[in-house]
Amino acid sequence: MDALETTATEAPPLVAIVGRPNVGKSTLFNRLTGSRRAIVGDEPGITRDRIYGTAEWQGRVFAVVDTGGMVPDDEATIPSAIFQQARAAIDEAALLLFVVDVRQGPTPLDEELASRLRETGKRIFVVANKAESAKLDADALEFTRWGFDEVIPVSAEHGQGFGDMLEAIADRVEMAETASAPEREINVAIVGRPNVGKSSLVNKLVGAERVIVSPIAGTTRDAVDTEIESDGHRYRLIDTAGIRRKGKTELMAEKLSVVMARRHLERADVAIVLVDAVEGPTGSDATIAGYADAAGCSTIIAVNKWDLVPDKETGTPAAFERRLREVMKFLDYAPVVFISALTGQRVTRLLEIAARANEARRSRVPTSELNQFFERHLAQPRATLPGNQQLKVRYITQARIAPPTFVLFTNAKKAKLHFSYQRYVENRLRESYDFFATPIRVVGRGKER
Repeated sequence: MDALETTATEAPPLVAIVGRPNVGKSTLFNRLTGSRRAIVGDEPGITRDRIYGTAEWQGRVFAVVDTGGMVPDDEATIPSAIFQQARAAIDEAALLLFVVDVRQGPTPLDEELASRLRETGKRIFVVANKAESAKLDADALEFTRWGFDEVIPVSAEHGQGFGDMLEAIADRVEMAETASAPEREINVAIVGRPNVGKSSLVNKLVGAERVIVSPIAGTTRDAVDTEIESDGHRYRLIDTAGIRRKGKTELMAEKLSVVMARRHLERADVAIVLVDAVEGPTGSDATIAGYADAAGCSTIIAVNKWDLVPDKETGTPAAFERRLREVMKFLDYAPVVFISALTGQRVTRLLEIAARANEARRSRVPTSELNQFFERHLAQPRATLPGNQQLKVRYITQARIAPPTFVLFTNAKKAKLHFSYQRYVENRLRESYDFFATPIRVVGRGKER
């Protein structure tokens, strides 16, 4: 793991959002960062891991971290782990935004957290959330009795009071200048069924307990971003929620997690689809892999828990891969890696493959080479149109990258190509060029009337 280290560039100051469950911390985070990164809902305890983002104010920036609702001294596995994740965020923060619900006023849990936060010695602003009226603004004064630096009434849902809050943050925290665009990082989404080891893989790659790991399926709900460097490449690891079958998803938070996991695949360059080596490939694994392919991600299949397979004689990698390819026939381009997130076996290999796949998905075939490809494979009609008319390709062009997309201009009246012909062209492109681990899009454009 020596090759891995966290990003060493100068980081802007960090502001941590803390508080008890269901006071609007994630709504505040989304408003500050101008995103919908954190899942928002009425169920308490939706956010569990730390989620990082960047906020900007008048040409200056600071980092923001959203934490799960804190419940001190709760011995249940998940609340206890959430509290530890929040403590880690507090330790690295320059300023704490202690979010409370102004409608409810100070609760016993708020009082206990105020006492705990005072012991940290950090600068603390009380953010009195849900203050949508002048009366509620006045009610926020009740929180001044704690003696913290500022009490700021806001409405995270509607944006009221945000200017005052950002001004106060700017006065107390040395914000960083808006940086020029850094070298592009590789976005790697880690997806799979619940409890296949996604969070364990992230923690092993990072070398720290970055995300909560427990034997309880569905522990991760938000997509948690973590930046690392390896062999000169910068990666953003996106640990997504476990994707269940629709019939198995009951809680609103879990349903939202699945929707968000699919949305985060759309911003990923590479998807690592985790499969459980002990259970073997399933139809659910194929469905999840299909989401990655549909999103246009380059895809790596990682068979996790390989160290736990009892009989390596009958369960050889080659035999397992044959079963895998049967279940995921549409992913014949995806490399398969056998790993153990627990021991670290071959996990760094995933990053090497991700870097190669990201380079391949961004490659563009020169026009001169495409012309030669056309002469070799497409100049002669190879498909039939209705009425026994032969399909003639007039020329081919690469319309875009990431994923590589090729447009065939044909003599057909309808633009859509038959699946078998698309497959033929895709196979010839893969034979001719290195589109490693990457989907290829082939579309037709018929002649104009």
